[in-house]
Amino acid sequence: MNQTYNLVEFFSGIGSQARALENLNIKINTLATCEWDIHAFVAYDAIHNSPDLDEDIANMEKTDILEILKDYTLSNDGKQQMDYSMLKTYSVEALRYILSGIKRSNNFVDISSLNGADMPENIDILTYSFPCQDLSNVGAFHGYNKGIDKGSDSRSSLLWQVGRILQEMKDADKSLPRFLVMENVPTLLSGRHYSNFRNWIGDLESLGYFSKYFKLNASDFGLPQNRPRLLMLSVYYGNDEELHNRLKEYFQEINEEFIKESYSKTEYYIAGKREVKQLLKTDYSDEQLFQEAVECTPNDTPSRRKIWKENPQIILSDGTFNEQLRTVRTITTKQDRNPNSGNLYFDSGIEGKSKFRYLTPRECLLFMGFEDKDYNNIRKRNVEFHKGNQFFPRDKIIRMAGNSIPVKLLEGIFWLMLQTDEFIEDYKNGCT
Repeated sequence: MNQTYNLVEFFSGIGSQARALENLNIKINTLATCEWDIHAFVAYDAIHNSPDLDEDIANMEKTDILEILKDYTLSNDGKQQMDYSMLKTYSVEALRYILSGIKRSNNFVDISSLNGADMPENIDILTYSFPCQDLSNVGAFHGYNKGIDKGSDSRSSLLWQVGRILQEMKDADKSLPRFLVMENVPTLLSGRHYSNFRNWIGDLESLGYFSKYFKLNASDFGLPQNRPRLLMLSVYYGNDEELHNRLKEYFQEINEEFIKESYSKTEYYIAGKREVKQLLKTDYSDEQLFQEAVECTPNDTPSRRKIWKENPQIILSDGTFNEQLRTVRTITTKQDRNPNSGNLYFDSGIEGKSKFRYLTPRECLLFMGFEDKDYNNIRKRNVEFHKGNQFFPRDKIIRMAGNSIPVKLLEGIFWLMLQTDEFIEDYKNGCT
C-alpha cells in the first residue's frame, strides 16, 4: 500500500512492531514510543534510528544530560524505578545513549505520567504489549499473581493506563487511533484473568472500538519458535453504527486459521520463513561467533549437566544437528535455567567448562525475527556505564529478546489489519 501509517508504540521494547510493519513494506511514520527500560529503548534507538549519536547529543556534557534526565522515570530492569542517584554514577557515554533513546524515538518513557492530551494527532496504529510478568506461568511461579486487577499496582495492570490515555484523548477532542494492536500471553483467557480482560474489551467498545482476539503461535508464521501468544485487533468505528455492524459481519469469517492461511500465501511469509538450523551461529572459525559461544558456555557443574540432559539438544553430542527438532522452545528472559530454550553441544577446549552452550544473545534475537545487523548495532553501543561493567552484557540482551514479540507473528496480525483497512475503505466508497 502507498499509504503512510502513523505509528505509536506503547511498551515499545526493542521495536518488534515497527520492524514487522517495515518487513511488510508498509510505510510508517513513528510519531512516538513509550518505554522506561533504559536498555530496551537504547537498543530501539540503535536498531531503528542509528547506532551513532547525533552531533548535538554526542557533544553534551554529563551535567547537562543529567539535568534533562532527572525529570524522567527510568528503569534499569524494566520492573522498578531507577533511583536518580544511581543514574548520576553512569558514564557520560552511557548517558548520551540514554538521552538519544528518548529524544530520537519521541519516547514518552513513563506511561503512568503520560496525559492523553499530549498524544499526537492522526494516529493510525497504536500498539500495546503491556508487561506479562503478573500473567505468565513463569511469573506466577516467582510470586507475581496480581494479574491485571485494577488498583493492584502490578506491572501487568498498566494495561488500564492505555484506556485512561485513550479516554483523555477523547476528552481533549483528539482523534482516537484507527487501529489498536495488543499482544500478551494466552493466560489472559484463563479463569483468573478473563473477567478483567472482558472488562477491557468493554472499555474499548465504549470508546468506539470493535475488537477481536486470536490465539496464535510464532511457529505458524515462519519463525521456528514455539511461542503461543494472544493478539487482539481493535478497529475504531466511533459513532458509525453501520460500520460497526459491517465489522461484526466481516470478523465472523475471520479466525486463527484464516489469519495463518492468508499470511502464508504472501511473499513476506515465503521470503522470511526460517528453519532452526538457519538461525544457529556455529561457524566457530569466525572469532566473534566463537567468543559469543564461549560466553554462553556454563561451568561444568552437576546442575548444568542436568540442564543438558533435561532440555532439547539442538546440536547433539556427535556435533550434528538434531533433525527431529522443528522449533525451539519459547525464548525466555534467561537461558541459564532449567528448563530453557534448548542447548547445543560445544567443546570450547577451556578447562572447567561444560561441553555444551546455551543460545547466544545473537541467536535469541534471530529466533525473535531480528537480524544480525540489529545485534551488531546494539553491540556498537556497548560502552561501559561503570568501570568494568558493560551497558549490554550477555544477559541484558537475552532479557530484551525474551521480552520482545516475535516479529513475524506481528506481520500476521498487521496483514489482517491491512485487509481490514481495505474493507473499511471499500465501505466508505460504497463498495460493500
